[in-house]
Amino acid sequence: MPYTVTKTNIPDVLILEPKVFDDSRGFFFESFNQQDFNQVTGLDVNFVQDNHSRSAHGVLRGLHYQLQQPQGKLVRVVRGAVFDVAVDIRKSSPTFGQWAGVELTEDNHKQFWVPPGFAHGFVVLSDAADFLYKTTEYYAPAHERCIAWNDPAIGITWPQGLTPQLSAKDQAGLTLAQAEVFA
Repeated sequence: MPYTVTKTNIPDVLILEPKVFDDSRGFFFESFNQQDFNQVTGLDVNFVQDNHSRSAHGVLRGLHYQLQQPQGKLVRVVRGAVFDVAVDIRKSSPTFGQWAGVELTEDNHKQFWVPPGFAHGFVVLSDAADFLYKTTEYYAPAHERCIAWNDPAIGITWPQGLTPQLSAKDQAGLTLAQAEVFA
């Protein structure tokens, strides 16, 4: 198998670790293969868009989701390091309001599967980070919503010692209790 898959405390959220071939010259790994992804995850998803963001140290993006056209996201870091989080916002789910997180770095090559129905966010731990994500739906700004990154009802344990840099949109994030969520 090209990936090792680990379930998080929320079974639908997965950490994927690709098989990396490295030696004194550098490394090689297959970052994505649809057939292998489907086989090791048991999912049958179709990715329609790839995104790339670069952020400075301390930038916190999220917690974002689209109420209509909900996106599944397969995310990874190709430069730097981030702490990445998925929050279950499916009201009918037994893990509603719970979160799972993982550190993604250019060295560990881990990928994080954030299913549709989840809010997603990350904070940059390194001087800068290049963050890549594949999505299962197209970006639909009219349907994008934001939950406050520091909502005490969710209780995300963000890395200590960071003063998050937030966009105006993220500063205006709602609490989970106020937010529109999935049924």
